[in-house]
Amino acid sequence: MNRSLNRTGNGLCEHRSVAADGRIVCAKVTLGDNEVSPNLCRNCPAKTIACHHLCFSLQKSSPSAIVVRYAGGRTEVWNDEPPSVSFLRAACAAKVAPIASAKECAACSLRLTTVPQPQVREKAARRKPREGKVVPFPQPVAATG
Repeated sequence: MNRSLNRTGNGLCEHRSVAADGRIVCAKVTLGDNEVSPNLCRNCPAKTIACHHLCFSLQKSSPSAIVVRYAGGRTEVWNDEPPSVSFLRAACAAKVAPIASAKECAACSLRLTTVPQPQVREKAARRKPREGKVVPFPQPVAATG
């Protein structure tokens, strides 16, 4: 049973959800383990592009650990690098063109005119509306003398 509970208010990504078994997963990761962390979501190439014309799938790659065995019999496991996500496939729906990296979308005029991301809209909605309070400036008075 692969049910997932979508929580749109998580502040990170619309594709991130909680699976029935309690794992935090990404719906866009199709190659590799789809379990994600907040740090992995922050480094997502789709978040860097931030365009609603982008259609994509992701692949998660976890570096393999290196086992070091010393002459004295001591063994260490070196696993310093965190997992990363990259595009498996990506394309622009407006231009009908493949995208290999986020650099290809950097100067796109279509991307610059897109609707702001949900985080930006939420911040704008939280701002208090300013009341139209008008403060009159004192008028200069001619000196009589």
